[in-house]
This record gives sequence, structure tokens and C-alpha cells, in this order.
Amino acid sequence: MIDTKITSDPPLLSQFRALPLRQIQCNDQRCQVIEECELPLIDLSHLVSQDQKERVACVAAIASASSEWGFFQVVNHGISPSLVGEMRREQMKVFEIPFEKKASSGLFNDSYRWGNPTATSPEQFSWSEAFHIPLTMISQQACYGEFRSLSEVMEKFAAAMSKLARTLAGVLVENLGQLNGTFDENCNDSTCFLRLNRYPRCPITQEMLGLQPHTDSDFLTILYQDHVGGLQLMKDSKWVAVKPNPQALIVNIGDLFQAWSNDVYKSVEHKVMANENVDRYSIAYFLCPSYDSLIGSCKEPSLYKKFSFGKFRKQVQEDVKKTGHKVGLPRFLL
Repeated sequence: MIDTKITSDPPLLSQFRALPLRQIQCNDQRCQVIEECELPLIDLSHLVSQDQKERVACVAAIASASSEWGFFQVVNHGISPSLVGEMRREQMKVFEIPFEKKASSGLFNDSYRWGNPTATSPEQFSWSEAFHIPLTMISQQACYGEFRSLSEVMEKFAAAMSKLARTLAGVLVENLGQLNGTFDENCNDSTCFLRLNRYPRCPITQEMLGLQPHTDSDFLTILYQDHVGGLQLMKDSKWVAVKPNPQALIVNIGDLFQAWSNDVYKSVEHKVMANENVDRYSIAYFLCPSYDSLIGSCKEPSLYKKFSFGKFRKQVQEDVKKTGHKVGLPRFLL
């Protein structure tokens, strides 16, 4: 009998060992985890409170966390625990199928990714696999193959995450005294993504990264993560480990929101550590505009040149190809 739990794993170890042999070391203070932190926790029920003071305080808390941390977590967000649990169970089923089938079956418009095929050194390698799915694919039954039970759950989950992302974006826009038209007009099913992540148990080192340090190239990301932990973010030039909270969703600011807000809100570098004992699962929703959307600052004088999302993504891809690393917003500073 074939053990599908083993054959489901992508050949991460062989891909990693094919990279030039180099000792992974980092004595830089930025690489040392100083402490475990609890992100600012915000109760979103206060946004619809009849008490205006409660709503104002909630908006202020969201804006403050977006400026100081670039990350926060939310409860009473409108996505039921039963829907989250069902989505997680269906996600695990998909990742348990044999690797060859995941890589070749065309599931979700060939959205399957694993490891890092562009890595040229161990420091660029990610011990993970994912389905990076355009929202336009989620309603297309042909993309699910044999996983019909995933279809209805994914549609409900994506719709709920989309609604939440727009609500939070609207709050952040409102806080700066602007209108929310940019997000309503330019962010839709053809531009946004849902990413199903799995970080398999890693047998070779506790220092292996499940996901390399990066900032998100979007307006806003909403993340469901399980109880395992492993997410770390940069705070005050030091890495801090984020303590998992099964009742909360994590929200983080992306590069586009930092540019649009003229650096009021911060897109913060983050990474995921691999775990030698257990698999880790997460699901991320990315609020993105169309490729031809111009990203300009909401106020003057602007810190950044105006740029399109398409140009930004192209520059990121060119930098990663040349150097192995994303440069991002500094490329567009005036």
C-alpha cells in the first residue's frame, strides 16, 4: 500500500541539496529572534457599534497598528469558525494527494508552486508548497477536478475574506480623510488572489525557512494560520515571533498601501520558519488592483513616483531574477 503522506511531499530536500553547498549563518542582529509577541488585537464588532466612541476608537486602533506594526489581528471579523475549520479540512485534503498529481493535474489553472526554482543559494530557499489561486478561478468548477467538496467552501471563504479586506481597506482610507473609490473600482475578482499554503515537516535544520523574508506586493493581506506558529516579523530592526491565536485572523499592510498612504501605514518584512516536527497550514487573501492601476500618494508632497501595479510587479520579478531578492518600494522613491 502506498503511503500518500510521504509521496504527497514535493522533492524539497533534493532541490535544496542541488544548490551550491554553503553554511547557513547569520550573526546579524536582524536575524536573531528576540522574543515572542502578541500582535495588537482588535475587536471588529466595534466598527458597527451604535456607540460612536467605540467605533472611533476601533478605527484609531486599526490605523495605529498599521502605522506602528504593519500587522494586527482581528476577532469578531464575520467569518465563522465553522467555515474556517471546513476550509482548513478541505485544504489539507488537496495537499495530501501525490506530488506528481499536484504538479501536473492543472488544478486551479496550474497554480501549484513549491520550493523556489529560482534559488541560487540556500539562503533563498523556501521549504513550502502552495496553490496561488486567482479569484476568477474559484467559481469555475472545471478547476477543481475531483475535489468537488472544496468548491462551495472555497467560494464562501473567498467571498468572506474579500468583504473583510474591503472593510478594513475602507477604514484605513477613511482614517486619512480620503474616499474609498480606488479600492472599489480597481480591486475585484480578476485581480485578487487566495493562496493555500503548506509548510511540510523539515528534517534537515531548525534554521530552514518555510518562506523567505519579504514584504507583500499588494494593498492588504488577510491571513488565517493554524496553531503551529512560525510567522515572524521585523519590529524595531529585530525579528519577533508571532504567537498564534486560533480565534483571530492576521492582517498586514502591503507595499501598495504604504506607497498610497505616503508611509503612514507600513509594509513590514516577514518570514515563516520551518518546523521539524509538524506540518503548518495557512491561507492568505491578497487585495490587489488591476495591473494598469496607477498607485499614487493620497497626499503631497509624495515620497514615491507614480507607478502602475504592473510596473511594480515587473520590477520585483526582474530584481528577484538578478539578485535573488525583492527590492520593492525603494525602487520607486523620488
